[in-house]
Amino acid sequence: MATAAIELKNICKRFGSIIANNGINLSVYNGEILSLLGENGSGKTTLMNMISGIYFPDEGHIFINGEEVFIRSPKDAFKYKIGMIHQHFKLVDVFSAAENIALGIESKERFNLKKAIEDVKAICDRYGFEIEPEKKIYEMSVSEKQTVEILKVLYRGADILILDEPTAVLTPQEAQKLFAVLRKMKEDGKSIIIITHKLHEVLSLSDRVSVLRKGQYIGTVKTSETNEAELTEMMVGRKIELNIERTEPVEPVKRLEIRNINCKNREGVQMLSNINFDAYSGEILGIAGIAGSGQKELLEAIAGLQHLESGEIFYNNPKNGKAENLRDKTPLQIKELGVRLSFVPEDRLGMGLVGNMDIIDNMMLRSYRKGKSLFVQRKKPRNLAEKVINDLEVVTPGPTTPVRRLSGGNVQKVLVGREIAAAPTVLMVAYPVRGLDINSSYLIYNILNEQKQKGVAIIFVGEDLDVLLELCDKILVIGSGSITGIVDAKTATKEEIGLLMTKSNGGASNA
Repeated sequence: MATAAIELKNICKRFGSIIANNGINLSVYNGEILSLLGENGSGKTTLMNMISGIYFPDEGHIFINGEEVFIRSPKDAFKYKIGMIHQHFKLVDVFSAAENIALGIESKERFNLKKAIEDVKAICDRYGFEIEPEKKIYEMSVSEKQTVEILKVLYRGADILILDEPTAVLTPQEAQKLFAVLRKMKEDGKSIIIITHKLHEVLSLSDRVSVLRKGQYIGTVKTSETNEAELTEMMVGRKIELNIERTEPVEPVKRLEIRNINCKNREGVQMLSNINFDAYSGEILGIAGIAGSGQKELLEAIAGLQHLESGEIFYNNPKNGKAENLRDKTPLQIKELGVRLSFVPEDRLGMGLVGNMDIIDNMMLRSYRKGKSLFVQRKKPRNLAEKVINDLEVVTPGPTTPVRRLSGGNVQKVLVGREIAAAPTVLMVAYPVRGLDINSSYLIYNILNEQKQKGVAIIFVGEDLDVLLELCDKILVIGSGSITGIVDAKTATKEEIGLLMTKSNGGASNA
């Protein structure tokens, strides 16, 4: 039998009383693509962090090409030709692609940018990357930045590549380009490990799939011999129905009217141009677009967090039947009008939650102004925290655990749970299932559908087009700050939306 490019034997890792990995056995062969699946908190990232030198195992052994190695730092990992491409890019914006790729490499010779550019072009030609080595990072799209990250590890001679959620922010067309590149790397003998939650990608790309559950190794199967239902059962430990029940809208009423809104960022760059659409109660309006196309600014403008150059935002108040103009009002003023906007921001720890505070205190952030005495009332927030933990299956030692100690997926559950508990009439969610496993994702989809049935107007910014098509009633596509189309989710296709995402001129009207 062939020798594994990398083999893990009985790997264990603990953080205090929490066992992140318990006796993990895993192998990846040369010229193979292995997918790593598991729910949030199952130990996938911890395991990969030990291979890439960020953590060191408490027990167990790591073998490279049959020989035991000790990886104590990322520098050691590079020595053994291991490179990890993280979900959050680590690039210097003002440097070019070539400068970022060559940054940090030790050499006795003086740095030669011309030679670095030639070497980068050679790697691009070999695997089919499309990148301009002289282009600055701040001028690049998300897929170009990801390409630079992959080129960084290849430039350092990596033969074993680990990719964490590589298609999370890519269009279907960009994802297919990435897959073509990965297949060429596989043909070249590279070993590739992909952490992903998109089962259709697992089945189309990988040779084998390894599954972790609650820190335990469940097993490895050949991709050609499995299916989505079997993989989900391995991940969760029980059968899950992989269908999103799209219910019909219940007596839809126009709740939000967005009229000709324009806004610029602090640098004076136009982020939104002549945006027009309506959001109805009892409907889910999806928003699709390449990352950075204006989705964030649009939701922030409605929530009172973004200054508008021009335009109007009307909220049709169900309490008094009046159309209230929300433009340039603060979030507090919007709330005092009786408008209940709940906003789950893209940057969950930066804007949504305070990492050093526990779950109870984060629940109190919405209600502390209501206090009528000098002393903070903690009973209701504690009850809410315990309800969110129970309903959304948050993996945590308890409600007094600091949020920063939770995995990314569990942080997301706390945030979504808190916002929905505010009983909004308009609920805006940006990437609410980013980083969530399939079971947790379906919990969120079901909650959104429940809110829709209660007559809430939902605006859902998503990155998985399959989900947008299954969950939403309409999909608004945004490109370069303009609406490029509004489609009926029941009849639209992924390809149609993907093409609209790459258009830059507007022209669509109301939804």
